Amino acid sequence: MKQHVNIGVVNLARTTFDYKEAEKIYDNIKKVLDKIENVKFHFIDNLVIEVEDAQKAAKELSQKSLDAVVVISGTFHLGHLVLEINKVLSLPILLWGINELPYDGGKIRLNSVCGVNLNASNLFKSGKRDYHYIVSDTIDEHWIDAIRIIKALKTSHIGIAGFRAHGFFNEGIDELSTYKETGVLLDHYELSEIFDEVVDDVVIKEYEEKTKKIFNVTGISSEQLSKVANLCAKIKSFFNRNKLNALAIRCWPEFAQSFGIAPCAAMSILQAEGYILGCEGDVEGVISMIAHRATGAQTPFLADFSQIDIKDDFALMWHCGVAPCNLWDGRSIRSLDTYFAGGKGVTADFVMKSGEINILRLDSVNGKYRVFLQKGKGIPMEKLLKGTYVKVKFEKHVKEVLDIVVYSGVAHHVSLVYGDFTETFKIFAKIKDWEVIS
Repeated sequence: MKQHVNIGVVNLARTTFDYKEAEKIYDNIKKVLDKIENVKFHFIDNLVIEVEDAQKAAKELSQKSLDAVVVISGTFHLGHLVLEINKVLSLPILLWGINELPYDGGKIRLNSVCGVNLNASNLFKSGKRDYHYIVSDTIDEHWIDAIRIIKALKTSHIGIAGFRAHGFFNEGIDELSTYKETGVLLDHYELSEIFDEVVDDVVIKEYEEKTKKIFNVTGISSEQLSKVANLCAKIKSFFNRNKLNALAIRCWPEFAQSFGIAPCAAMSILQAEGYILGCEGDVEGVISMIAHRATGAQTPFLADFSQIDIKDDFALMWHCGVAPCNLWDGRSIRSLDTYFAGGKGVTADFVMKSGEINILRLDSVNGKYRVFLQKGKGIPMEKLLKGTYVKVKFEKHVKEVLDIVVYSGVAHHVSLVYGDFTETFKIFAKIKDWEVIS
């Protein structure tokens, strides 16, 4: 489900143009907008024509806890209007131009595009950059989804259990810079708080049966199966009790040493249930997963560029057995294995499904964020490895993709989902004034 947002809508006009037709167009726009999933639109019903109208509209909308504003140029209009609205609301703006109507006696009827130009110039020269524009009969839902991302980040409660993985300096964050750029305030917990979480034996038993239904468990002991089920129950309880939206977990080496297994299999099961869990204490990884989820992407997870084949032009997006188990290809055997951490790994092993793939990382350097984006296609392969993985052909040649990653210093985890969300994240980056690396 996409992130819910509140968006204000105003329609600017001038009586020297065909404002009556602009009103009719606006009435149709309202009906269409009200059908969009998980958006509450707050309309200023009357045309905004004079400065006083804009001031009144801004005051009314300021009471609505808005996340963004749509400013329609129903016709050409006074340049004051958008500035008066922005003065009060100071939110991301969509400047919406209406396609010109057939000429009537040689006179241009709307001149809407010129209104968009006027508004954009006034906003830009006043220092405002978080606007986007369209000239269309319908709204740009990619822009709405970009607003969803901003809202999701600002309102999410994110935790980290433990710390980043040993030596993974590139996954550390400057917490106050992250707060400044995203609104995220990170809460820290000790791993022992998860280990000590009290859970009901009935829930553990339910997860044990669920695990046996999902996976071939012949490769692990009954004790390890019990620990997987126990950990599913503990992480879920801890997550819900602390009202988290996402949790980054330092999954090694302490988990295997202190709890007896690494959490990979448990995380695979819980992520398929919709929990956002990031391995190796990667906070920006889970921030990226939250961003993906806000757009409607299902079960994001963190993957590595683990192998490239320059000749055949593909990459293996792999991780050590933590992908959501619902991303299984339906052909390979889904199994649990103990191939790492001295036999205490307990990882999920399966090939992921084929289909359109989008990868993302919201990645920072010295407190400044950028957006790494790529899209490609997951293609079938045989189960040849331990862990969870998908073979991907990108739109660009794989060597070019790896060059971008390496020479931009992007961290080695990306959020991977099925679908194409590229345009949404480009708009998001523009609104946030973040660099796009693609």
